[in-house]
Parts: sequence; structure tokens; C-alpha cells
Amino acid sequence: MTHQFWLWIGFAALVAAALYVDLFLASRKHHAVGMKEAGIWYAVWMSLAFLFAGGVFVFLSAEKSLQFLTGYLIEQSLSVDNMFVFILIFSYFRIEPRHQPRILKWGILGAVLMRFLFIFAGAALLERFHWMIYVFGAFLVYTAYGMAFGGEKEFNPGTHPFFKRVMKVIPLGGFDGDRFFTRTAGAWAATPLFLTLIIIEFSDVVFALDSIPAIFAVTTDRFVVYTSNIFAILGLRALYFLLAGMVRAFAYLKYGVAVILAFVGVKMLVSKVFPVSTAASLAVVALILSSSIAFSVARPPERRG
Repeated sequence: MTHQFWLWIGFAALVAAALYVDLFLASRKHHAVGMKEAGIWYAVWMSLAFLFAGGVFVFLSAEKSLQFLTGYLIEQSLSVDNMFVFILIFSYFRIEPRHQPRILKWGILGAVLMRFLFIFAGAALLERFHWMIYVFGAFLVYTAYGMAFGGEKEFNPGTHPFFKRVMKVIPLGGFDGDRFFTRTAGAWAATPLFLTLIIIEFSDVVFALDSIPAIFAVTTDRFVVYTSNIFAILGLRALYFLLAGMVRAFAYLKYGVAVILAFVGVKMLVSKVFPVSTAASLAVVALILSSSIAFSVARPPERRG
């Protein structure tokens, strides 16, 4: 059996154990997650990701380990911007902070499954139709432009065709504690918590259209793409509550994320003529992300003259 096979086994065991502790044991009591608790869990997930990168280094190669870290960092940077959308969704449906962890828990489990399907389908497409890499690259550049110059778009599921259809199919009732379904006039109806969960899952599908092509710019190795993507996703719950506590702290972060998307998109488009090494990609992504955060802290919007 190959080293990669045992890494798959180790990855599955590590993720299953950490998910059980984080999502089921630690969250038995529904409560609002504070920044201290979120920070501890985020540090735990980051430590596990770097520990796994060390295993990839030892059992596969330094290049694969760098690819894993680059993919992980790209997904993390894209996830930061996505978390602000989640904040907006929870605010729209007036979901209390103590109920948000339960929605994010099931949202993350659904995202793990959907990313598996998306990544392996995307890898198969690139193997069969290599020209798709240029489609992915152009899509990322277009997305980067929209993120940087498209302005803020108000999220309103009540006017969105998809969610209007969902609400027609699934009867919607009122809040009933932390339940996803309740009985109204003798019939079962979904609570706003369930509708919020559907929207979170739908949002992740949209986010995957950005993040997965971005990681394919680093490598097409399914193992590296999937494991780096999943390790980033598993820290999203903690990341959300960290950002919710400092939602306006990083005003320029979305521009940094847009530059990262543009960089990986251009990298895809010129890959045949001007290939960029994994180490260089990791350095560029880390520099852009840290610079946008540092600039946000040093020059917040209210101080601009």
C-alpha cells in the first residue's frame, strides 16, 4: 500500500475525531460562542492542518506539502470574505447567537460532502479537458474584478427565485427554540433556522465555484486539493465567530482576497508559457493576505482623510 493511502486513512481518522469533539461533544450545550472560545478552536484547527502538512512532507514530498499549505491558505483567505456573507444571512433572519453554532455545524458537514463531489468532478474535467483550466482562470479573474469593483450587494432571499421556490415547497413556520421543524396548525413546517441552513449550504456551493478552481491552479492532485480544502472548511465555524466579533476591523481584506483570486486566475491562464512555482505562489498569497490585514489595522476607514 502506498504512503498516500495511509495518509488518506490518517486524514479520515483525524477529521472524524476532531469533528466529533468540536461539533458534538463541545457543542452539546447550545450557547453563543465568544471570541476566546472561537480563537482557541481556530488555533486547534490550524495546528491540525500544519501537523497534517508535516505528515505530507514526511510521507510524500516537500513539494506536496507546499501545495497543501498553499491550497489551505488560499481557501482560508477566500473563506474570510464568505464569512461576512454568513453574518449578513444570520442578521437577515434574526438568528440569535446561541442558535448560530447549530446551523453552522450542519452547514459544515454538508460542505464536506459537497466539496468532495465538486473537487473530484473538477479534477476529472481537467484530466479529460485540459483547456478547462483556462475557463477556470478567466472565471477567477472575472470574480476578482466583481469582488473589488462590484460594490456591496444586499442579500435578500425573499426576492431570490431559488429561495422563493423553496419557501413554496416547504411551509415556513415561526421559531421554535433550536428546532429546524415545528408543528403549526397540526402540520409540520420549517422554522427560519432550517431555511437559514438551506441558504448557508447554497452559499457554500457558490463559494466553491471560486475556491476550488483557485486551488486547481496550485495542483490537480485530488488528495492535496481535497485535504487542504477540508481542513480550511473545518475551521470555518470558529473563524465565523472570530470575525463576527470584529466585523469591521479588516476593511481592506476583500481587496486582498480579490487580488489573490486575480493572481491565481492569471497563473492558470499563463501556466503553459510562464509556470509559477508552488513556493512562489505560497509566498505571494501570504504576502497579499497579511498586507491587506495589516493595512486595515493601520488605516481603518474612519481615519481616512
